[in-house]
Amino acid sequence: MKDRVPVDELKGVRVLTLFPDGDDQVIPIDWLEGLGLKVTVAGDVRAAEDILDKGAIDLALIAHDVSGGETGVDGIGILRALRDRANPAGVILVAKRAAIEDAVVSMQLGALDFLCQPVDMEALELAIRRAVTAHVLARLKGRAGRGDGHSCAGLEGVDPYRIITCSPRVEKILSQAASVAKSKAPVLILGESGTGKELLARYIHRQSQRSGPFVAVNCAALPETLLESELFGHEKGAFSGAFARKPGKFELAAGGTLLLDELTEMGLPLQAKLLRVIQEGEVDRLGGTGPVKIDARILAASNRDVKSAVSSGRLREDLYFRLNVIMFRFPPLRERREDIALLAGHFLDIFSREYGKYGLKFASDVIETIKEMDWPGNTRELRNAMERAVLLAEGECVTMGDILGDDFSGAAASEELDVCVDVPGDGKVVSLNELERNMITRALSKTSGNRTHAAKLLGISVRTLRNKLSEYRQMGIVL
Repeated sequence: MKDRVPVDELKGVRVLTLFPDGDDQVIPIDWLEGLGLKVTVAGDVRAAEDILDKGAIDLALIAHDVSGGETGVDGIGILRALRDRANPAGVILVAKRAAIEDAVVSMQLGALDFLCQPVDMEALELAIRRAVTAHVLARLKGRAGRGDGHSCAGLEGVDPYRIITCSPRVEKILSQAASVAKSKAPVLILGESGTGKELLARYIHRQSQRSGPFVAVNCAALPETLLESELFGHEKGAFSGAFARKPGKFELAAGGTLLLDELTEMGLPLQAKLLRVIQEGEVDRLGGTGPVKIDARILAASNRDVKSAVSSGRLREDLYFRLNVIMFRFPPLRERREDIALLAGHFLDIFSREYGKYGLKFASDVIETIKEMDWPGNTRELRNAMERAVLLAEGECVTMGDILGDDFSGAAASEELDVCVDVPGDGKVVSLNELERNMITRALSKTSGNRTHAAKLLGISVRTLRNKLSEYRQMGIVL
């Protein structure tokens, strides 16, 4: 693929920096140039706008200062202005002081990343590399195709597999994943359903610079007999209905990456064959006369406790150790709550465009409420909730009723129910701790276990309720 921009080749990417009042030292120019970037410095907003209007910039690193002032830069205002242009440059905002609402709005307006000062240079480099992969690639391809140094091609849109995050924990995972992407070592990705394991696998593939395709196989979606043929392929006449030779996924992923999703659902006999494929680098097609060499980087993913699967005999121990050369555990949303508002804003923007409901925004209480929710379905559940919200929204604001749908109606009705705890009529004194537990138990029962609405019913925050439940669990009490 001659038109592919190598991830490690940033040379020639044209970057504009806008950090007034000498703040350009926040991101040293010589450091940027050391990455191979061609840097242009703008002294103020007007100079930056003039440069951006000429279309000679691929990526902009712009200060965002909510305190304003004569020299303060409104990065969000610049994003809004760029949105009206035909071929806007990619933008990474670097904020002095910013609330989560600013991050949400900036992502809705198309910012490629939102970082805070002081800048973590490793995180910045990772953000720049992601920007080149997701946004600048189309511009560089168009520029190279015409051979001119100033014109820009039309944008191809935002990468649908982009990982949206402001979580230091996720950023660290991405940094580590990028550093090991070029190796051939197998990678095991663990995490709950809906956390984004396949997105991380695709990210590793992009960073690997492998020229072949990314191929994913859900090991739980097919019975073992079909899965074997799907993975390894078959020859004509290998079994009834095999009217032609069919290459397997290992062959189709030649030169690229193969993701084995839900690995623990694969049968033990097939696991033994998979182990040999990984060790020998070759597959035996069903009905074949000899092995076929393969060249595919192997990634595996599971939402199960793999150690328990090994101890219970559902996963071969030797296969586990062979795949667990490099392991990443992608955290659920409840462990990176800073991403919830960011993702919600991103999905709101996507579905607002898709369904033609432009200008939708969240009601005042929504962001804080959804940040306190546990989202057991993780990013997938949040995405579905935002799609439902856009479809149900009747005005300009998305409410919790729009997000939760029927669940919200049930919870609202439960708020009208009596949650008072009965006090013994025999004069017996009840401890406050026991009374508290009874109140919480009754509230959870009335709201069908919905912690957000139970907390509202009790007049406390979800965080307080969560801490109380954690205390009870440590005491051996499960409500």
